[in-house]
Amino acid sequence: MMAASLLRRDKKATAAHLKADLNRTDNSSGVRQLQELLDAVLNPEKPAADTEALDWCKCLIAGGEGFEEFCKTVRSYDNATLCGLVWTANFVAYRCRSCGISPCMSLCAECFNNGDHTGHDFNMFRSQAGGACDCGDSNVMRESGFCRRHRLRTGENVPSIPRDLLLMSEMVLPRFILCIIQYLRDGYIEPDTSAERDLQKVLQQLEPQISFLEELTKMGGAMRTVLTKILTNQQTFKELSMGQEENLYAKKNYDKYLSALKNSGLVSVEEKAQGATADVTVGAEGGAGAMVLLGPSAPGSPDESSKEEDTDAGQSVGQRKRVKLSSSTKDPSIIESLKHKCFLEELLFWTIKYEFPQKMVTFLLNMLPDQDYKITFTKTFVQHYAFIMKTLMKSHESDTMSNRIVHISVQLFSNEELARHVTEECQLLDIMVTVLLYMMESCLIKSELQDEENSRHVVVNCSEALLKNNTYWPLVSDFINILSHQSVAKKFLEDHSLLMLWMSFVSFFQGMNLNKRELNEHVEFESQTYYAAFAAELEACAQPMWGLLTHCKVKETQEYTKTVVRYCLETLQIWFDAIGFIDEPAPNQVTFHLPLHRYYAMFLSKAVKCQGLDLDSLLPDQEMLMKIMVHPLQIQACLSEIHSNMWVRNGLQIKGQAMTYVQSHFCNSMIDPDIYLLQVCASRLDPDYFISSVFERFKVVDLLTMASQHQNAVLDSEQERPMLEGALTFLVILTSLRIHLGMTDDEILRAEMVSQLCMNDRTHSALLDLIPENPNPKSGIVPGICSFEEMLSAVADFKAPVFEPGGSMQQGMYTPKAEVWEKEFDPIMVVLRTVYRRDVQSAMDRYSAFLKQSGIHSGNPWPPYKERTPLHPCYKGLIKLLHCKTLHIVIFTLLYKIWMDHQNMSEHVLCMVLYLIELGLDNQVQDSKEDEEPCIEEHCHDSWFPGTNLLSNLHHVINFVRVRVPETAPEVKREAPPSTSTEASSYGQNLREAQVFSLVAERRRKFQEIINRSSTEATQVVRPKSSSTRWVPPGTPPQLVTEILEIRESMLSLLIKLHQKMSSKQNSLSASWLEDMDTSRHAHGDGITAIERILTKAATRSCQIKRSIQDICGKVCPPVPPKKNSPTDKKAMDKEERRQRARERQQKLLAEFASRQKSFMETAMDVESPDTEAAMDLGASEVMESEVLYDCVICGQSGPSTEDRPTGLVVLLQASSVLGHRCKNKEAKKLPTSDEEHIYPADTCGVAHDVRLTLMQRFFKDSSCLQSVSIGWDGGVYVQTCGHTLHIDCHKSYMESLRNDQVLQGFSVDKGEFTCPLCRQFANSVLPCRPGRGTEAGAWHAPTNKKTCVLVKEVEDLQEKLGLFPTESNLSKEMDLVIKDIKNTTQKKYMDYGKTPGSPDNDFLFMYSVARTNLELELVHRGGNLCSGGASAAAKRSCLNQLFHVLAMHMRLYSIDSAYNPWTKLTQITQSKEADSFDEERPEVPMLFRDVPSLLIIFVLTMPQPLRKEHFTCVVKMLYNLQFTQALAALSTKFSPEERQAWSTSGALKKNAANAEKSFEALLSYVISELSKDKSVYKVNTEETSMLSSSVWSPQSIEFSLQQFCLPFLRLSCLLQHHLYGDNLTGCSEEEEFSSLAVCLGLLPSAPQPSNTVHSASCLEWAVSAFDLVTQWCAEVTGLSQMQSEQSLTLLVQDPQWAAPRLLQLPDNYNIIFQYYHRKACTSCKKVPKDPALCLVCGAFVCLKGVCCKQQGICECVLHSQHCGAATGIFLLINASVIIIIRGHRFCLWGSVYLDAHGEEDRDLRRGKPLFLCEERYRVLEQQWVSHTFDHINKRWGPHYNGL
Repeated sequence: MMAASLLRRDKKATAAHLKADLNRTDNSSGVRQLQELLDAVLNPEKPAADTEALDWCKCLIAGGEGFEEFCKTVRSYDNATLCGLVWTANFVAYRCRSCGISPCMSLCAECFNNGDHTGHDFNMFRSQAGGACDCGDSNVMRESGFCRRHRLRTGENVPSIPRDLLLMSEMVLPRFILCIIQYLRDGYIEPDTSAERDLQKVLQQLEPQISFLEELTKMGGAMRTVLTKILTNQQTFKELSMGQEENLYAKKNYDKYLSALKNSGLVSVEEKAQGATADVTVGAEGGAGAMVLLGPSAPGSPDESSKEEDTDAGQSVGQRKRVKLSSSTKDPSIIESLKHKCFLEELLFWTIKYEFPQKMVTFLLNMLPDQDYKITFTKTFVQHYAFIMKTLMKSHESDTMSNRIVHISVQLFSNEELARHVTEECQLLDIMVTVLLYMMESCLIKSELQDEENSRHVVVNCSEALLKNNTYWPLVSDFINILSHQSVAKKFLEDHSLLMLWMSFVSFFQGMNLNKRELNEHVEFESQTYYAAFAAELEACAQPMWGLLTHCKVKETQEYTKTVVRYCLETLQIWFDAIGFIDEPAPNQVTFHLPLHRYYAMFLSKAVKCQGLDLDSLLPDQEMLMKIMVHPLQIQACLSEIHSNMWVRNGLQIKGQAMTYVQSHFCNSMIDPDIYLLQVCASRLDPDYFISSVFERFKVVDLLTMASQHQNAVLDSEQERPMLEGALTFLVILTSLRIHLGMTDDEILRAEMVSQLCMNDRTHSALLDLIPENPNPKSGIVPGICSFEEMLSAVADFKAPVFEPGGSMQQGMYTPKAEVWEKEFDPIMVVLRTVYRRDVQSAMDRYSAFLKQSGIHSGNPWPPYKERTPLHPCYKGLIKLLHCKTLHIVIFTLLYKIWMDHQNMSEHVLCMVLYLIELGLDNQVQDSKEDEEPCIEEHCHDSWFPGTNLLSNLHHVINFVRVRVPETAPEVKREAPPSTSTEASSYGQNLREAQVFSLVAERRRKFQEIINRSSTEATQVVRPKSSSTRWVPPGTPPQLVTEILEIRESMLSLLIKLHQKMSSKQNSLSASWLEDMDTSRHAHGDGITAIERILTKAATRSCQIKRSIQDICGKVCPPVPPKKNSPTDKKAMDKEERRQRARERQQKLLAEFASRQKSFMETAMDVESPDTEAAMDLGASEVMESEVLYDCVICGQSGPSTEDRPTGLVVLLQASSVLGHRCKNKEAKKLPTSDEEHIYPADTCGVAHDVRLTLMQRFFKDSSCLQSVSIGWDGGVYVQTCGHTLHIDCHKSYMESLRNDQVLQGFSVDKGEFTCPLCRQFANSVLPCRPGRGTEAGAWHAPTNKKTCVLVKEVEDLQEKLGLFPTESNLSKEMDLVIKDIKNTTQKKYMDYGKTPGSPDNDFLFMYSVARTNLELELVHRGGNLCSGGASAAAKRSCLNQLFHVLAMHMRLYSIDSAYNPWTKLTQITQSKEADSFDEERPEVPMLFRDVPSLLIIFVLTMPQPLRKEHFTCVVKMLYNLQFTQALAALSTKFSPEERQAWSTSGALKKNAANAEKSFEALLSYVISELSKDKSVYKVNTEETSMLSSSVWSPQSIEFSLQQFCLPFLRLSCLLQHHLYGDNLTGCSEEEEFSSLAVCLGLLPSAPQPSNTVHSASCLEWAVSAFDLVTQWCAEVTGLSQMQSEQSLTLLVQDPQWAAPRLLQLPDNYNIIFQYYHRKACTSCKKVPKDPALCLVCGAFVCLKGVCCKQQGICECVLHSQHCGAATGIFLLINASVIIIIRGHRFCLWGSVYLDAHGEEDRDLRRGKPLFLCEERYRVLEQQWVSHTFDHINKRWGPHYNGL
């Protein structure tokens, strides 16, 4: 009952009271009270979601004080020296290879930034599976890399913890943990499909409790120690786990737990029972340690329950095998169910059962910094290892689960101490191997390799989920991880039974994913299982192998290697027996997976290379070698077959396999060991046997005949050539590759790098990826002394990233140095390493380009011959291949066939034949006697050549050859033998010595010999010649007959004849050419050079040959055509030649077409370069001719634009806020990268104009306000053209056709978008061209002598003229449509500034602002001034002339009320109106407040078009007066009162001088005095102005600021004049800009002398008295009664100067941006965005694609682009470092402006290397933004559907 009373009391008080009780010496009552309280509070029968219990626990643990304070107190006693921060997937962490001891080392950002890693090899990465920070753990990383916090051994100076602080925790927590466990027991149901969700529910309810545990672990070392004690104490577990006797709930709960435990072993309970009956073991194959127990159920029949007993084991061979684990492993806990002794074990058990919930995993890992816990936990983990994998195999979410498992295991097994400890104590290795075996056994099938019926071999089935989804990955990953520790690997290599188990595991993969060649139908379903197969071999077999190999590097480890090699051979033998292999591989089958062969090969290679073992001691007998070589050779032949299209019916996937086999991540675990193994076999087997095997495997035996025709039983004729080329190339690779035969690691790295660079220039990361990694990929360490970087700088030059005008961005590339091309380019290595055949061609093209460029060779070069590293003495036998008769006969035959032009020969064949000859000359067999005497012909009837030495065989002449040919062949003699042997006797003799040659027979004979020699096989001498029948050609006619050919050639003579044939000169080699040979030029060149090089080499090595060469060259005979050249042969030749010519012609045509197209594109698409003028400079051409003619790019006709059939310009209309983003400051604003920095938008042009208009609208009449400013700074419409024109009706039909054509992507035809039919530039409207009337052209320009006042009157009259409404015509309709387009281009908010939306005044304002926007933008594009003169790049795209006419047409609809016409105020002194009549209306805007450029545009647009130039000039002059007066007024406000007084008095004196009206002093003083009439104007902030103007104003500085104030107006007027009248703009320096513009506009008579500087006042020309006008203008300002002086001052001081628009200034290092923004919360939704983005125009931080910030279905980036850039947005994606552009409804990826040290982008930060700002790229981005060319330059646009 006490508990009940306690429960009602205040929790804090209770806790404090209990704590006091417990601290007494006799605390039994306290303990009892507490226990009762806990019984009541922590009652597992209450729902877990009830948080009351949790609150109680917090209070009790804190012992009466607040929980937060308690946490602080405990933290102050934290003695942890490790960081141990745990993170989950997607967290950004760092890895430093320079500091890491273990390759899995990782650091959190805080520890990384607080440590010193400058110059280290580090990268940032996004965690895949989660991880923990290793800072402070010296087992995993070097201490030098620790951060400041963990470098100091914090533990030492922490005070020891008071006993009573954690007393309550020790009492309460065991019960709390038990409570959690009871909930877990209760909630668990064996998962079937429905239960998935229930488990999630249980976990959700427990969320707060587990989070609480996690909080406790974060309190530091002191609290962790308490938790460790509780979790690992076996006594506590015993007492609490079962519950008290009388508690029924606890009992049931415990039973649930027991039943869950039941099946936690590898062998489930039922299986154990049944094991007794079915314990039939098949004889352990070859002494394999694993006894085999045959599972009764066949794979694929799940319905047969495993309880059925199947005693007849004989039949079930080849069904699913189950290793009888009990016999092989020492630790019963793998097999039996688990038993738990402490809370930790049971917690882990439930964590596994619930499939590793994230919170639990984090809790268990957070505890790891506690050493005791770490050890116990690791042991527990190992104990549960089998159970974990069993659960994983059943799981539906195996991916997530895998990640969570590895998250834990990588923390435990990366630590060598720990790994060794568990290996010794808990048999970790046994467990892992056993579990791996168990796992793979669940998906075995019978192997169909070789002998399908009787095969006893089983392999994994690659289409099973286990392999397809990589479910085995966590296991293998752990295994590789522990093998990287030397001590563990040694244990593994010493344990023979384990090795044997492992070999049986590897043999499951031997021969998996077998391909059978489809001969008839194309395969229906292309399986993609090969991905799984390659991944499995690489991860499960190769990587553990590399791990073991790293520990077999020195002499001391010889024994290990010997053991592995022995077991490899044993297992291989078992395998050969199991698949029933005798001597011939089954036809049309290939598997790329031979891990046993590769283990054997790699250990052999290491043994010879590093351990000094003798190769022969590790090799088996000849017969075994013959078997071993078969399958790797089969793969090489099949590679060739696949590339010869013999496997096309198997679909694309077979090509995929051939490519994966040689791909950089696989090659050193696959093709390299295979080739090495073949090299070993070749060096030990009989060379004739080996060579004939090769040609037989490659199926080209029938082709190797002297006859011109033959029959091939196995190949179609179009496959013969590629297969022959394949066979020869393979032989060249085999005899010249030295990767495992003597090259050092550095040489290998160099060769790999050179071959990759020769194929293509490569980026640094691509190169890193393409160089085969060695040993295992995690280490990231390249073997050898020389580092990757050093090697790279030795062989390659860096090409900095460049930006091409077309807009494609280049990355920094490495390209081979010249001397590399010259000395190191190795085509053989390139062939070996190319995934795509085209790369070989690419390397050759680059090579020939280099030779041309450096002037070494101009023709089409042959692959160069490269000298090789000398062979390691062990492999000398390989040279015998080059010196064997069989090869020489093949070479002789091929040389002869090429010389005689037989079909299916090619240059490549000759090239490889010569390569082989040259290799033979360079690699002499040691024991051959130099220049042996020529042997007498009679002795060599039986064979072609006297000996095996290539040198002596070269000059051996072969006279007659006996061949078997079809009857129809030209060789068959149909009449008496030819004249050379007329007498029968000599003919008969020829018959006797004619050579016969059959490769197959040769091979059979050798094979038989070898078999007889090996005594063990004596019984099996008579082998079934299973495939001999294959070589008997089908008995179809024509029959084969034997003929004798007269040859009388030697290899030498054939070489010389081929030289003549190739150089097409009769006597290309004179008899004496050898003497005057210069050998240096032989390195590079074509076939002719190659033959000369060979002959020279041969001659220098043997005088005999030298003599023969001179003899043959002396005789020089033309090549003899075959005796009977049948017409069919000739036809075939001609046909081939014709085909060749046609091909060349076609190539030529294509090239010509391409160059024409290119030259067109250069002229048309040249968006950015100002030097090429547009095809039509519209402005200029319009004026000159009487009527302008336009070309329509659709129908091709040329003609004028007429009212009925108007022509239009292709234009792109886009809204733009570029002008609005300009600031006063020339410096760009900085992007904030800390909380202190901000960007203030208030000083931008757009904001300033908005504020000004709003202020005016408060005090003045709306209609007048709307004519006193321009809008369109934000959201103005910019019009640009590509310069092409088309008929508007043609355009309509073009749009129709686009609408029907559905293939279009990237733009929306419904929105009127299209691409220009000629130059494909993006456009969305057509601007009609005004019909050209040439009549007024003359008068238009005539200079005028009229007086100013006359012109002023004329202008006034013109304005009075009402707009003539244009007649309804096609042209006017089109003009209306364009106006509609223009209005639709921008958003409503950028058009309605008036108080009554949609009023004519509003429309009027919008129209003239469009003109203003376009003029201003062109000024910006010209660099902000007109100094450069001429037509600029922008002018080419500008269509202002046309635009003006369209706008003018539209604006004539509005007439300006003459009473309000500003012109009268500009040019007349008006009487003041009677005040009373206008009482109710607000006043108009004073002239001094009005925007002068706006007035100019209004006047020009509202007067009848075309306007005469004299009138235009008059308008400009009158407006200049106003602008100048505004300048004076603005300037006067900047003076201090004293200065103002001074200038006022000094100027007043000059007022009466003659030129007073043109003197700024007089006018300035007058303005000052007029404005001073209203005291308030100058009254404001006098103090401030005096502060500002500390500098005294001199006449010069005043003159300068007046000019600066008027310049923008002059520039605009000048530009307008240029577009309306085609006047040229003259260039000038910046100092002279004012005067040159004034002259251009006619404000100044002519160019002034440089000596007298121009005064801005001298340009004034007043129509009436200046002073009267000024009085009138100032009176408007001073008469404003209700306006406060500050406001009137603001309006008076308008500064028209704006700096060029700039994007934000970015920091140099990307990390600064990343670290600040990737965790920053979004301002609107307050969450950290998944994909944060930054606007580079204004710095806004937005959520990309975030649903959180969606409004009306539009995501935040799109919204922001509309708001900030009028639908153009430039965003930097923080997590990807790339920039995206949003333009309207489309978007594109622009690329990145941040590059790494090697000039590369790092999209999505995958590599995580430090990135730096590339200024050039950023400038290009800014340039495209300012010039509005995103649409033209970037090609890949797609719709974003408002989802960004």
